[in-house]
Amino acid sequence: MSNLSDVGNLMFIDLEIIEPGTIVDTSEYLINATAKELSNTDGRNWIPLIVKEIAEYRYQIIGNYFIYAVAEAAGLDKVWCIIADSSEETAKITKMLAGEVIPRTNLSNASNSEIKAALEYLIAQPNSALKGVKIPVATNRIDEAPRKYWQDLKPITKLKCGITAGKKLKALEQVFYLTPQPMPDDIRDAKILTTLTTAELKKLAKKRKLSGYSKFKKAKLVNLLSDKTE
Repeated sequence: MSNLSDVGNLMFIDLEIIEPGTIVDTSEYLINATAKELSNTDGRNWIPLIVKEIAEYRYQIIGNYFIYAVAEAAGLDKVWCIIADSSEETAKITKMLAGEVIPRTNLSNASNSEIKAALEYLIAQPNSALKGVKIPVATNRIDEAPRKYWQDLKPITKLKCGITAGKKLKALEQVFYLTPQPMPDDIRDAKILTTLTTAELKKLAKKRKLSGYSKFKKAKLVNLLSDKTE
């Protein structure tokens, strides 16, 4: 099985003993055109595949899948590979370094600059659903919101920052994820309260033994729980 002494080594390996692993969607034109150019050289892949050992004399790609596809199209018998360990963390960062997956940011604790950079990336993509969103406005409103308690990204649609439900909200899932903290039993911050459902607000009112809340609508519940008066 795995030979730890090979980890980190550059090796010239038979293509037939390398499994593709997760196939990355790549343009057939780019593969074939690059394979043709490669065939006109000495046939060496100067950018190596990143592989892990999965059995004796068997390897699997964890990064630079495009190189494998080109080598196969060019009819290469051997390819240069760097041997990586078999950990999930190594596979994850390798795919990021190869540009095969998009890194995601924890929106629960992301800084203002991280939020801004992520939105700029999404808006710069071709046919972005977020075209027209004002980055400074969206960044600041998301940053100021009680993100650490969010269970999902839906509260963003209530921030009046140009990001609505549907394709715009879905686009954010490409770069953001959440690790929510438990919601405190006694919440008095109106910003946090407005992110809760009416049913959740009524549960809080019941815990605090407040009276007359059962028929209140959301706005009035927020006022009640945040100790505001109308």
